[in-house]
Amino acid sequence: MPSNPQPAKSQSQSIDQVLAFRASRPPAETSSWIFLLSYAAVGVVCAVMTIGADRLGSPEDAKMFFTIGVLGAFGLLFTLPIFWVLLARKKETGTGIGDPAKLDSLANAIRQLTEQSALSPEARRVLNRRLDRDLLFRAIEEDIAVGEWDAGMVLCDELANRFGYRAEAEAYRARVESARGAEMDHNVADAISRLDGLIVQRRWDLAIRESASIKRRFPDSHRVENLRQRVEHAKAVYKVDLERRFLDAAERDQIDEAMDFLKELDAYLTESDAEPYREVARGVIGKAKENLGAQFKIAVRDKEWGAAAAIGKRIINEFPNTRMATEVRGLLDGILTRANAMNSAATT
Repeated sequence: MPSNPQPAKSQSQSIDQVLAFRASRPPAETSSWIFLLSYAAVGVVCAVMTIGADRLGSPEDAKMFFTIGVLGAFGLLFTLPIFWVLLARKKETGTGIGDPAKLDSLANAIRQLTEQSALSPEARRVLNRRLDRDLLFRAIEEDIAVGEWDAGMVLCDELANRFGYRAEAEAYRARVESARGAEMDHNVADAISRLDGLIVQRRWDLAIRESASIKRRFPDSHRVENLRQRVEHAKAVYKVDLERRFLDAAERDQIDEAMDFLKELDAYLTESDAEPYREVARGVIGKAKENLGAQFKIAVRDKEWGAAAAIGKRIINEFPNTRMATEVRGLLDGILTRANAMNSAATT
């Protein structure tokens, strides 16, 4: 139903009349002087009535005028401080209602308010489209700044579908997607860097779990697609290098180094993978056992009880099911007793 503009016009005319009446009133400074002069005139009248009461005809009239004059004088004295306070405050604040420019501005504002109040909600929505658009712009900018990507996309849809600013909405969508992609790339790079740290530490099981976690957290990133294969490839490369170093150490007859490689390689080899190295491993283990046995005998012969005890423990730990380990166990208690006695003698 179309709205009737007559009430709005009447309201505007009434506002103009009120403002015109207010503008026709004397300024605040003139009102203050008029009130001050009136106040002085009342004071003079009270003084005359008090002083000249005895010159009146009858004593009753003189007494009445004297009483009125005294009461009026007290009333003036009582209200005088209040008058000065109000006058000072009025000078400090000022009403400014007599300023023509301010009156025109106030009249225009009130007139616009009354005209808009008479409009239908649809008409007011049309008038406020630009303001609503600016508010949406600021809200989308804030969502981009704080990383609220989904909320920003919802506002972009609102901007396009409800207000019709499709070009601006498309530009904001591109900005949201760009900012979202930049943040995701940064987070993915950090996650992959942590994964590479696990690979360098050769913590393969934890690296496999971390690669799966990264893929779940960033399913839209193409950089996370082959992370598991990345871990498995690094593990395979390290295994091949370990095999090479083991064989090289065994060939150069560096038994201790070959044994270290063999112990580490054991975690990477399946039963079928270990078959080609079985003979080499047996030779390395046999030589390592012989070397340890020779070192143990030399330490006992030279009465190096501390070294003999350390080598004996190593034989028992590394070759627990051999006859050599059984023989060492029978000698180890006596060797430890001598080693402790030697240490006590050295400290006293």
